[in-house]
Amino acid sequence: MNLHPKQIQAQQLQAITRRHFLAQGSTGIGAMALGAMLADNQSASAKKPESTESPAPKFRIPGKAKHVIFLHMAGSPPQQELFDYKPELVKRNMQPCPDSFLKGRGFPFIKGHPKMLGTPYKFKQYGEGGTWMSELLPNFQKVADDVAVVKSMHTDQFNHAPAQLFLYTGAPRFGGASMGSWITYGLGSENKNLPGFMVLLSGGSDPSGGKSLWGSGFLPSVYQGVQCRTTGDPILYVTNPKGINRDVRRRSLDALKSLNEFELKQFGNPETLTRINQYELAFRMQMSVPEAVDLGSETKKTHDLYGTTGGSPSFANNCLLARRMVERGVRFIQLFDYGWDMHGTGSGNDLITAVPRKAKDIDQPLYALITDLKQRGLLDETLIVWSGEFGRTSMNEERNGSKFLGRDHHPHCYTIWMAGGGIKGGTSYGETDELGYFVAEKKTSVRDLQSTILHLTGLDARKLKVPYQGLDQRLIGPADEDHLLKDLLA
Repeated sequence: MNLHPKQIQAQQLQAITRRHFLAQGSTGIGAMALGAMLADNQSASAKKPESTESPAPKFRIPGKAKHVIFLHMAGSPPQQELFDYKPELVKRNMQPCPDSFLKGRGFPFIKGHPKMLGTPYKFKQYGEGGTWMSELLPNFQKVADDVAVVKSMHTDQFNHAPAQLFLYTGAPRFGGASMGSWITYGLGSENKNLPGFMVLLSGGSDPSGGKSLWGSGFLPSVYQGVQCRTTGDPILYVTNPKGINRDVRRRSLDALKSLNEFELKQFGNPETLTRINQYELAFRMQMSVPEAVDLGSETKKTHDLYGTTGGSPSFANNCLLARRMVERGVRFIQLFDYGWDMHGTGSGNDLITAVPRKAKDIDQPLYALITDLKQRGLLDETLIVWSGEFGRTSMNEERNGSKFLGRDHHPHCYTIWMAGGGIKGGTSYGETDELGYFVAEKKTSVRDLQSTILHLTGLDARKLKVPYQGLDQRLIGPADEDHLLKDLLA
């Protein structure tokens, strides 16, 4: 059939898709991802740069942390009950809030003129560094000299989903690449049989930001987080369907691989190579994942250390799984523990019953995780981060006249802590004012935290970027200043 030249030109233009263009561009993300995967992640991991033809990527720097375990308390714990002790706030308990805290500032749920709310729990200083900790964390107090507590965090988001998205993707909107995806993109994977980025959930619900918190966004989908379950199949669809054995599965994948390789050769779309790699990884995971999540192989002494609870999903189980994943070379492990939104609208989210219950859930596993990694020689190469998405108010919320004690969302200050992986232990960094309302010393932003995490893993936060929608995209946003928290580095 003879075609008019304009018809031929139209067909040619249709074949040149946006992804095809990115794949062909020498500086495009498609070409970068394609080259990295074709090189079997050798240049990305940069373990043996002398064995590769091209030098390590320009965003690589010396780093101490080979792995990251990010422990997120979804809903945001009240810092006043755990780490940020304020004697003056206790003295002013149930007194009217100063007018200066209210003028020009709104709250998501507090109405009228609220009362100040001092913590009902006792505090002491622990370790050689004298870190203040609550009586609600009797086990965690024992590792005070291994952690750096940052009391001066702040964010510009006061709702759960946007604040979580901002923390993990660098933007309060959907569509960005998550921190775990950036790190696995920059560093590659240490274990070809397991995903480089795995996610574990406890507390009975997904975080408010949803699966976008471990999504790859504009990065190739091979770098997205893989959710691991503690009941049923550890990863959805990892087992063969009925009537399909491993040999049949292998032959099916070989046939599918041939078709995908034909498409890859024709169009050069890096997502096609991603698809091939993901199918092959899924096949290998059928053998590696069940072994990696088999807590039954751990000793009774280890189970007693963590306080694990059989096969049911729990924060303790997930901390032990995180240690097992670090041992097996998983690069980024993200734990979400739901149930920390302490508004005080009922006994399920108040300071008197709910906070002690949630603190008990995490206290022993946190101590165990640090202790276990340390005794196995893994803490120095594993960065642990504990955080919520924002803080809680120094006032009682008292929504709709509630008699339960609770705190509203508060972006102006909150507390996190870090341990291992190049962090200076026994450190308290930053301070809030005497009522715990504003940051008084060493104000620390989400960008600062993101930049420091990337630095510790060996990635330059300003140089780690990809072109997308006409801009250089970074986890830390526009690279206009140095966000590194140098005082926290060992």
